[in-house]
Amino acid sequence: MSLNNSPDLRLTQLKQWLADLPANPVQTDSIRPASSDASFRRYFRVDGSDGNTYIAMDAPPPQEDVRPFIHVAEVFGKTGVSVPHILAQDVERGFLLLTDLGTTTYLGQLNPDTAHKLYLDAIDALILIQTQSKPGMLPEYDRALLLRELMLFPDWYIGKHLGVTLSDAQTAELNKVFDAILANNLAQPQVYVHRDYHSRNLMVQSKGNPGILDFQDAVYGPITYDLVSLLRDAYIQWDEEMVLDWTIRYWERARRAGLPVSHDVDAFYRDFEFMGIQRHLKVLGIFARLYHRDGKDGYLKDLPLVMEYTRKAASRYKVLMPLVKLLDQLEEKAPQVGYTF
Repeated sequence: MSLNNSPDLRLTQLKQWLADLPANPVQTDSIRPASSDASFRRYFRVDGSDGNTYIAMDAPPPQEDVRPFIHVAEVFGKTGVSVPHILAQDVERGFLLLTDLGTTTYLGQLNPDTAHKLYLDAIDALILIQTQSKPGMLPEYDRALLLRELMLFPDWYIGKHLGVTLSDAQTAELNKVFDAILANNLAQPQVYVHRDYHSRNLMVQSKGNPGILDFQDAVYGPITYDLVSLLRDAYIQWDEEMVLDWTIRYWERARRAGLPVSHDVDAFYRDFEFMGIQRHLKVLGIFARLYHRDGKDGYLKDLPLVMEYTRKAASRYKVLMPLVKLLDQLEEKAPQVGYTF
């Protein structure tokens, strides 16, 4: 890997760090890219002298900080779910050596035959994490953070991607919608929240399924957030009937596990949808920012599905209809007929 034909100094330093590890001998010449994500982090796979493969994380300071990853790996690991074990660390330089959860993502394996079991496994793992949640262990998903995420939508999707400046009246309407969304989100029971619990971050495992990755941004917040990430996934879509079925199965299992979800499934589903809209608007903003600021165009193809989720959910609730109206104005579409609760 190089940039403008210059040497990859971080990779050179990572290989030297791995070579100097006394307790975890790895074959540094075997290092190759494992994956990358929307951040500055990079992941490499490297062969061990014991015949296993390992993952080396490169998280360059000051853009990245490995300490949240280390902390959440410990917090989630204690719940009994499958997360990478940290074998060696250099916090100052941003290097970690991790156990390898394999190469088989949920996204690569999901199809109509496999989906039901894979999603129920992911739901069971999610409930295992949530039932052991404690306040004070992770940062709070408070109003300021939820609102900051929502503002990515007008700032990056509307302003940068569409090139539109909202009128004062449009801004006021959007802020009312944001207030309604946030009021719902903040009233929900609070648990550990992974924040990106979806098909690209869940790995198919022969036991302890799924393996869970990319959890360093975990917080303590609304109980429906990770379920929305899982079932209203930006990278794969399922029929509404299937999503509703899996949502109800989560709700039933969560109640049996003693989680403080609503006793009324309709109220729970409303929470699920309002949380979904917060996440969808954030994701629209993030995908636009990744393109316009970071030059990553791979996420543009995922915008239409996220917009479809947003429109469908918002059209079902009277308090959110101004959002649909605004989207119609922005995209010069005729208002779409929906039903309201």
